[in-house]
Amino acid sequence: MSDTGIIIGADGRSRCHWHANLPDYLKYHDEEWGRPVTNDTRLFEKICLEGFQSGLSWLTILRKRENFRAAFAGFDFEKVALFGEADVDRCLADAGIIRHRGKIVSTINNARRAIALRDEFGSLAHYFWRYEPGHNERPDVVDRDHVVANPTTPTSVVISKDLKKRGWTFVGPTTVYAFMQAMGLVNDHLEGCFCRPEVEAMRAVLVRP
Repeated sequence: MSDTGIIIGADGRSRCHWHANLPDYLKYHDEEWGRPVTNDTRLFEKICLEGFQSGLSWLTILRKRENFRAAFAGFDFEKVALFGEADVDRCLADAGIIRHRGKIVSTINNARRAIALRDEFGSLAHYFWRYEPGHNERPDVVDRDHVVANPTTPTSVVISKDLKKRGWTFVGPTTVYAFMQAMGLVNDHLEGCFCRPEVEAMRAVLVRP
C-alpha cells in the first residue's frame, strides 16, 4: 500500500486499501460501497447493521449479512416493527448473527421509528438524502489522511442528534457517517481508486428523493 492508501489488485486496478484483497470484501468495495442508494429497505438494513458493527469490524457483519436478513425479515421495517419478545429470544439463539440483546432490541425499536419517519417524510430516502453534504462541505481531495482524520462530520453529528431525538438508538455520529459513506451520500473512495469516478458518475445522474 502506498502513502495514498491505494493498492493495486491482481487485476491491475487501483483500489482503496481497506478491502485487504479479501474476495468478499473486495466485491463489496467494488460493487456496493459508496454507490448511491435510495431504496428504503436497503437504507434501513444498512443503518441497523452499522449499529450491530459497533465494537466490531464491518467484515464480521458483512459475512453474516444473509443470516441477519433471514433473522430480521429481510429488514422490512413494517415486519420488524411487529417483532415481540419471542423474536428477541429467537434472535438471541441464532448463532448466525451477533447475539447482543441491546442491538437486537434496538433494531426492533428503530423499525418502529422508521415507520414514523417514513410517514412524516414520505420515505427514509427523502429524510436521509436531504442531508447530503454540499460541495462546500466536502474536501478538495479525498485521501487516506482525510478519511482517517474524519470518522465523523458536522452532518453526521446533526443526523445522529435528530435520529436520537426521534427515539432511534445505536445511531452515534460515527455510525451515521459510516452509513453515509456506504450509501453514497458522500463519495469517500480515495483519489486514485477506480471506483471513485464510477461513483461520481452515478451520483451525477441520481434523481434525489
